[in-house]
Amino acid sequence: MNSNITTIYDPRNAEHKKTFVFDYAYWSHSGFSRNEDGLFVPSEQSSRYADQTKVYNDLGKGMLDNALQGYNATLLAYGQTGSGKSYSMIGYRDNKGIIPNVCQELFKAIKENQDDNRQYQVIDLLSKSKSFVSLKVREDQHRGFYVEGLKSVPCKSHGQMERLMEQGIRTRTTASTNINASSSRSHMNITIRIKQIFSRENTTKQSNINLVDLAGSERQRSSGSEGDRLKEGTSVNLSLTTLGNVISCLADAAMGKKVVHIPYRESILTKLLQPALGGNSKTIMIATLSPADICFEESLSTLRYAERTKKIQNKAVINESPTERLIKELKADNAKLLQKLARMGHEGRKAENETKELRQLLTHNEMQIQAIQTLWEQHLQEALRDWEQQYALISQERRMMQTFPYILNINEDPQLSGVIKYFIQDGEWDIGLADRHPNAITVKGLGILDKHATFTNADRRVTLKPDAEARVIVNGGLIYNKIELRHLDRIILGSNSTFLYISFPCDRSDDDWSRYDYDFFQSEVARAEGFDLEKLGSTNQVDGTINPSILAVFHDYIKVMPMVAEANQMSHDLKKAMEFKLEVKNLAMSDSKGHDLEKEIIIKVTQKLSQQVWVWSKAKFINRKFLIEDLYQKHLEGADVNVDREKDPFWDPVVCIHLGRAHIWLQSLAFCIQLEEQVDVLNSEGAEEAILQVSLIPCTAAGQPLEEDDIIIEPTTMLGRRFDFQVHVIQCCGVKWLKENRERGIQIGYHMYDLPDAIYTTPVWHDLNPVLQHKTQFSTLSMSQDFLNYLQTNALLVDLWGLQEGCTPMASDQKTLAFTGDDSVIIDKTDLSGDTETQALQRPELHSKITKLEEELRLQRNINEILRKENAALKDYLRSIDSKKSANPNMDSANHSQCATQLPSTPKEATRKSNVRTSYDAEFAKALKIFYQSMNRVRGQLHSLLHHRLNEEDDGFQNLQRYSEEHRKKMKEFGDQLDACLNKLKQDVAAIVKKKREESGV
Repeated sequence: MNSNITTIYDPRNAEHKKTFVFDYAYWSHSGFSRNEDGLFVPSEQSSRYADQTKVYNDLGKGMLDNALQGYNATLLAYGQTGSGKSYSMIGYRDNKGIIPNVCQELFKAIKENQDDNRQYQVIDLLSKSKSFVSLKVREDQHRGFYVEGLKSVPCKSHGQMERLMEQGIRTRTTASTNINASSSRSHMNITIRIKQIFSRENTTKQSNINLVDLAGSERQRSSGSEGDRLKEGTSVNLSLTTLGNVISCLADAAMGKKVVHIPYRESILTKLLQPALGGNSKTIMIATLSPADICFEESLSTLRYAERTKKIQNKAVINESPTERLIKELKADNAKLLQKLARMGHEGRKAENETKELRQLLTHNEMQIQAIQTLWEQHLQEALRDWEQQYALISQERRMMQTFPYILNINEDPQLSGVIKYFIQDGEWDIGLADRHPNAITVKGLGILDKHATFTNADRRVTLKPDAEARVIVNGGLIYNKIELRHLDRIILGSNSTFLYISFPCDRSDDDWSRYDYDFFQSEVARAEGFDLEKLGSTNQVDGTINPSILAVFHDYIKVMPMVAEANQMSHDLKKAMEFKLEVKNLAMSDSKGHDLEKEIIIKVTQKLSQQVWVWSKAKFINRKFLIEDLYQKHLEGADVNVDREKDPFWDPVVCIHLGRAHIWLQSLAFCIQLEEQVDVLNSEGAEEAILQVSLIPCTAAGQPLEEDDIIIEPTTMLGRRFDFQVHVIQCCGVKWLKENRERGIQIGYHMYDLPDAIYTTPVWHDLNPVLQHKTQFSTLSMSQDFLNYLQTNALLVDLWGLQEGCTPMASDQKTLAFTGDDSVIIDKTDLSGDTETQALQRPELHSKITKLEEELRLQRNINEILRKENAALKDYLRSIDSKKSANPNMDSANHSQCATQLPSTPKEATRKSNVRTSYDAEFAKALKIFYQSMNRVRGQLHSLLHHRLNEEDDGFQNLQRYSEEHRKKMKEFGDQLDACLNKLKQDVAAIVKKKREESGV
């Protein structure tokens, strides 16, 4: 952000950037510090941090000035949940937002202008009624759209307005709990109505300031991109979508485009905001952004939304009363008439009559003003009596806080946390839905029973005992028996009613309670369930840095986890028998090179009666949950919730389910070695789903397996040659998917190198240990370096798919496959562009001849190099003999003959040694194959050892002792097998080396 320019960069491509220009652009994410008054201020003079005062001076002050001049004014806050909408509008603690600042400055203006006879009203859209009856939106010819039965409360000071705000937030918190919604799924509209009567000018000005905190903008995103058959139909989503449509239509109209219809009437929000959008209002929109890279798409969407809004042109006018305007017009006409009559004395009687009528009209209007003032005073007196009662209640609450322990509500929205307190006085207190006796704490929410739990306050100790079948979580863990509570314990009742326990005053310390926010509660529950950042592998093993994508997954997990609990509870109450389970896709899975796959949140959905299973993405689940909430709300209202299957948010077409994956490393094929593997198929969490038996068989073009003599040492000799191999999927054993329901089936699928689609086996049903006997032959007509690298570094990814009644089995697309004349699937086709099959079949033979010639040429060069070096060595040797002879003429000739026997071999002998070397290579290849096969058995031992677990049902010392003995035996068998493999390899290599030395005369 620079001045009024905002630029956003795509984290995946820094060159992809978008620039937007607005009236103001504020940076409030960094560069600040807290002063002694608790206010966030710029940390240094050059800091670009925009504090709450600057935002108010730029936006709120002008809006208040407009309202005082008689214009309607509207301020909209739009943006992603958590990006700062509520902070900008309401503020946090000492850092007051625009709304409280407007209220404060409004009454400062009153004090500064005591001689102006101005009257004020405050309208609160949240009712004090505990039943939270939905109010109707009506339309009037003069007033436009309005809320029927809305309570208007007059205020005469900023303090009264601030207490009314606190009451509104408290009521909003209670309402959101009772209707199972959070702040991010609701709009908040605060309207300040200002009415000014100017006696001297005989005019009345009435204006409204609308302060609107919209729901999180992510609610507007359509689920269509997720391929969901049901679009989100909740009122919040529809209202935001309609708001976007209205803004787009108004922006098009402002740009000169023809707009036939503006859809104000399609949602309650746009009906009430009609004056603010293209109507009689001076409107400001604050668009809040998160700087996190994982929010790039949402931030870009928000900026585009704000850019369209900027194009709207409103037509604001001063709201003068029509009656007062008529008086002004009559007085003006009367003044003109009096001037005319002054010049015409003979018409004085007529002028006197008209003046009398005008004075009667003015007297009638003054009586109306007096009546309005009297009515206002009556309302003000009633409001003062309400304030006195509320002040007494607030004083009583503060005294109880200094006497008794209590529980404090914790909400997803920090603005709504800590506003509700339930005091635990002496004795037993039942908490739940019921309120039939005095010692009852009434709490409403999903999963809350009539009598959910009991608090007992005795001997300065507070205990909590859950009722039968009630879900109570303390500090992340479910409890089933009575426990003693300690200061700052975290309590969750039912699906997601969260409370912080505050102990007796003597037990309290100066700890910062604000750290126990909603996310802290959910993270604690996730850790108790065994899910944390360590399990996700968030820390880089090399430099210790945190992986941002892993943090995003963890953030998604703790955000979605309470929603899953709520969905399960609504399913139970609606008798849908659907179970939702939160999982992490690819938690323990890797790609063909062993690298971790990108992780994401998924929700496994199971119909407990039919045992049908679906897997939903996070976006699809959130969309469906909103639809389920609508259905649940109708259920609470007593409406019929039986809907057609096509419209049922719990139902989806039955599909195949991905159960797990196995890795078959292909390196043995690069050496033409047959591989027989028995591997574990692991699910996304790394648990064993089945055991798969697979063979990789190098073969001839006719499909005959290669012999041991065909094993190669140097894989590069295969370049340019035809290479055939078979993938044989033999059997899948112990499939958990089939153990759960024998009516199910399975399929195996795998991707091979450059094939566009997977190869699938024939479906097998109703068999716990299905025999598949699937065999496919693959051929590369001219092996490329890329495919050779693939064999040496990659694994064959074999996926296990679960079939269920009603689903369509997986099938390979034969149109995308190319076959040889032997019905072998052709792969590695990149080097064959433009070749006919005959030419392609001839190329390996030509390449083989060239390879042999190159090998012979390399051998000859080696021999020549050896001869050249030995010739140079012989010359040096002869020179040394000559020098010794000249020094010692009687040197023993025997030494000469002995040295002569050590002269280098002839070229013929060097060729013979080269052939011997080739035979050594073949023997070494055989030894390597034996070692490779034996190591596969060792790997099986290792898998058995890794998955050897103590049975959860076993208990007691004897069972533990038996488990330890079995584990010790498995460890010994594994060690013995590994030693045997290594010793065998050492013996074989030693024998080859010994033979080579003997034949070479060493």
